[in-house]
Amino acid sequence: MSVIQAIILGILFCFCRMGILYTWPKNIPLFGAMLIGIVLGDIPQAMIIGAAIQAIYMGVIQPGGNIPTDQVLATFIAVPIALQSNLEPAVAVTLAVPVGLLGVLLDYIRRTVNAAWVHMADTYAEKANTAGIMRAHFLYPTLSLIGIYIIPVAIAIYLGPNAVNAFMEVVPDWIMTGLQVAGGILPALGFAITISVIGKGNVIPYFLFGFFLFQYASEVNTIAFALFGMFLAFLHITFTKKNSEEVGAV
Repeated sequence: MSVIQAIILGILFCFCRMGILYTWPKNIPLFGAMLIGIVLGDIPQAMIIGAAIQAIYMGVIQPGGNIPTDQVLATFIAVPIALQSNLEPAVAVTLAVPVGLLGVLLDYIRRTVNAAWVHMADTYAEKANTAGIMRAHFLYPTLSLIGIYIIPVAIAIYLGPNAVNAFMEVVPDWIMTGLQVAGGILPALGFAITISVIGKGNVIPYFLFGFFLFQYASEVNTIAFALFGMFLAFLHITFTKKNSEEVGAV
């Protein structure tokens, strides 16, 4: 891998991680794997590895803006290293998991640093310094992203798994343990939120119907179930909305 490719991947990681262009599915492993495959010239294998990484993050949510793991960093580190080293997708997954936890640490550092720019913007605002406000809003956060995200990720990608493993060994055990505990608690909170929605009386019949249908209709694939569920959701929303509007009119 060339230095230019590593820098491009570092920039693309920042692009995906920071949510630029909100309508794109940029923060999922499959999308990141596609970009990596384009840069490194092996889209099919990159997508295969990305699909394996995507599978372990299917149920991950970010309650309250707190991320239990950084699947974008896991993708942008594991996929290029796997492509360079000809690793199997299963091996790439084992590399992605600890890197994803490390990404949480980088995200906390970014948020802490960005808090300083907010206070700086408040100071500029008190002095009616619009140029200073713009610098605190755009320039300084961008420069901090270069130092926190782009440069470390580009170096890790360029140097390969040895550099990543060396850095992981330097990080204290209590930090990694804390991140693992947080990563275990936050998904549980996400599932609890989902269950609280499923537990509503008017949705329980759909849940039971879907459960038993999935158990006994073994010949139907998951995509067909998803499309059928979308159709039922559309009917439910359409008819319940109509009934609620009629009650409101009365």
